[in-house]
This record gives sequence, structure tokens and C-alpha cells, in this order.
Amino acid sequence: QVQLVESGGGLVQAGGSLRLSCAASGRTFSAYTMGWFRQPPGKEREFVARISWSGGSTYYADSVKGRFTISRDNPKNTVYLQMNSLKPEDTAVYFCAAGRLVTSSYGGDFGSWGQGTQVTVSS
Repeated sequence: QVQLVESGGGLVQAGGSLRLSCAASGRTFSAYTMGWFRQPPGKEREFVARISWSGGSTYYADSVKGRFTISRDNPKNTVYLQMNSLKPEDTAVYFCAAGRLVTSSYGGDFGSWGQGTQVTVSS
């Protein structure tokens, strides 16, 4: 397992941008598929994006496609989520997750989770 710590959340106006970071501990970070999930207020957790161990493959939820970009820096043990053109409906707690050989958007396939970072988008 890896330990994950998210940062970069905050309050932003609609149309603005934020970049979330997720720092991972451990020497095997590059072996993990990394994902971002979010939980809007009063709703279930939902998939946002994932990136393969090499960074060569990414996958996004339809709701964020074209606005969000996931990337990773393996030497720095860090995964990022660049969020542009933010909308009020993007307001949520955002979680970073790690899993081995994950090719789905199912949260149960990810074995390690961070504590989350709050993103609030005002209208």
C-alpha cells in the first residue's frame, strides 16, 4: 500500500481553475494506477479520472472531459489534477486513490485512499 496526501483545494469562482496534488509515500508509486474521485455534498462518491502507471493512458468521467487533466510525475511520487472551467457542480471533496493494474472506474478496485481536499466553486 501507499499513503496518499492531497492538497490544493480551496474556494474558486465559476470559470476559474485549481490544481490538486496528491503526494504518495513508498518506493513503488510508479507501479500504481492513480485515480481521482469526488464526493459532492449529500451525494455518493464518483469517479473523476485515472492514469496508468506510466502516464501513457488516461480516462475521464464524461462530466469533466475536456476541462480536467490528470497527470503524474513518478520521480516526485505525485499525481495532479488540473481543473479548468470549474462549475458550481464541481463542488466536492476530492480524493486521490491508488490501485494495482486498475482499468475500471470502480472505487473498490483502488486499495489506498487519501483523506480528501475540499473544492468549492461559487457561482
